[in-house]
Amino acid sequence: MKATPVTHQDILEAHQRLQGVSHPTPVLTSRTFNRYAGCEVFIKCENLQRAGAFKFRGAYNAISQLPDEQKRQGVIAFSSGNHAQAVALASKILNVPAVICMPTDAPRVKLEATCNYGAEVVFYNRMTEDREKLAQQIAAERGLTLIPPYDHPLIMAGAGTAALELLREQPGLDAVITPVGGGGLLSGTAVAAKGESPHIRIFAAEPEQADDTRQSFQSGQRMEIPAPDTIADGLRNTMPGELTFPLIRHYVEDIVTVSESMIREAARFAFFRLKLIIEPSSAVALAALLNQRLPKDIRQIGVIVSGGNIDPSVLADIAGEKTDS
Repeated sequence: MKATPVTHQDILEAHQRLQGVSHPTPVLTSRTFNRYAGCEVFIKCENLQRAGAFKFRGAYNAISQLPDEQKRQGVIAFSSGNHAQAVALASKILNVPAVICMPTDAPRVKLEATCNYGAEVVFYNRMTEDREKLAQQIAAERGLTLIPPYDHPLIMAGAGTAALELLREQPGLDAVITPVGGGGLLSGTAVAAKGESPHIRIFAAEPEQADDTRQSFQSGQRMEIPAPDTIADGLRNTMPGELTFPLIRHYVEDIVTVSESMIREAARFAFFRLKLIIEPSSAVALAALLNQRLPKDIRQIGVIVSGGNIDPSVLADIAGEKTDS
């Protein structure tokens, strides 16, 4: 593998920067979940992170390292929600002006939180407009620094600190699994986990209807798919990142997919059995475990529950579904 954009040392340094700023989120277990999964599962609850998702770790790590002049000028980001909230909050903490490009169909709860943190929101249509080009155009016009949602070394390193905490609390894990969208969490997790435990196995899960990373992983090159339609709004990427994908190819053993019904049922399980409010994107990795999509020889596995910013209408819809149980 060529020189990696993120090292274990980068993640250790990010972890130090986040001390006293990010929440050291809890790790939970459930005997009922273990029974369904067929192994012992340790759940890292990033839904309880500041701004409601792991994204805060990367956003703060990146923005805090900007030169003072760039901080004064301000930052811009593009996101369907969690990165938007993370950049808005990190910018507020660091007293940095922030502009966020958000899709017109972004979950209301994420939009409101982003505005409440003081960021300026610019809308785009994700079906017809290129969000990155829009953000680059505004950045050039206003002299802002672009903070991408995943394809940035400091973002990836910050994301990896969640797995670093998990592995230091549970150092004997056989494997770790995360959801995957653009790949920032997965790549950061892989580097952190392998740095802490070289023989640990790395897996990821994504929706069947948004399987750009699985297709890319199988083909060995980044594959682009049409804008996907999935309840997991945070995983609606069309292609894995340029920086994240090489790390995924190098470290990840397999990427599994789950159906929309599996995602919804996993979210219901989290609501009613684990007492965790999570968003559908977080439920993807849980769904893979509940449906035993991973190798049977795994005895202990950690899972990153990536966020809890679920739109109230989606929460009510999922929670109100009838099941066969």
